[in-house]
Amino acid sequence: MLELDDQQQAARDWFESLRDRICAAFEAIEREAGSDASFAYTPWDRTDKTGEPGGGGVRGQLAGKVFEKVGVNVSTVGGEFAPEFAKSIPGAEEDPRFFATGISLVAHMANPHAPAVHMNTRFLTTTRRWFGGGADLNPAIPNAEDTEAFHARLRAACAAHDPTFYPRFSKWADEYFWLPHRGLARGVGGIFYDHLEGHFDAHFAFTRDVGEAFLEIFPEIVRKRMNAPYSDEDMDRLLTFRGRYVEFNLLYDRGTLFGLKTGGNIDAILMSLPPLAKWQ
Repeated sequence: MLELDDQQQAARDWFESLRDRICAAFEAIEREAGSDASFAYTPWDRTDKTGEPGGGGVRGQLAGKVFEKVGVNVSTVGGEFAPEFAKSIPGAEEDPRFFATGISLVAHMANPHAPAVHMNTRFLTTTRRWFGGGADLNPAIPNAEDTEAFHARLRAACAAHDPTFYPRFSKWADEYFWLPHRGLARGVGGIFYDHLEGHFDAHFAFTRDVGEAFLEIFPEIVRKRMNAPYSDEDMDRLLTFRGRYVEFNLLYDRGTLFGLKTGGNIDAILMSLPPLAKWQ
């Protein structure tokens, strides 16, 4: 069993409580749509490279009428990075020991007018400590009203903590969620941040507010779009868009790489992949 200090335990407790509230909100939307779909939860344990227990997590997944596939995962892991990978992680260059806890969410929607979404927040410890994460909206058929509402809510969350956060983190999201081989953005952006360190209480409060902002705005957008009429052409656009989403997550996503490099649960790491996609 991992030994957690007060900061690590507080972060873990928050991510798990946020998971519970998000899953309840998504199940409520399914009930409104006449579906009894619920999350199935699968615990998993991690073994460190030394053979010692290295924490684990819970993979939550729902397949319903509104959410074609949504995964909400929480994990709390620790151990030692492999030597080469440790060189790329701040604070692990000389001491490869690490701790990480966080929540990761990806939702793929049944209606092409309801946007897919990604949200992830995390707390990492090496010889340094920091928060990272963000949220971004990924519509196959962009809607200016939804894009503005999503950004406005994240902008407000950022402004409550630092006036520089939203300009910095929205630009970072635009740069990060980009497919260079296609010259295309993955979606319509959001915020992305990393390496917020040195002020645990302040950065933990900001990370909590990012979670609260997501929980407020995304269900609101889903309820507006989940019953919108759509055509075969719209569905074709959705499946083609999902192909681009797969390309990003397998080629460029840091979370995917981190999970694979640290012995995470494969199904939990790849839960971000949609159930159906196409390439032309």
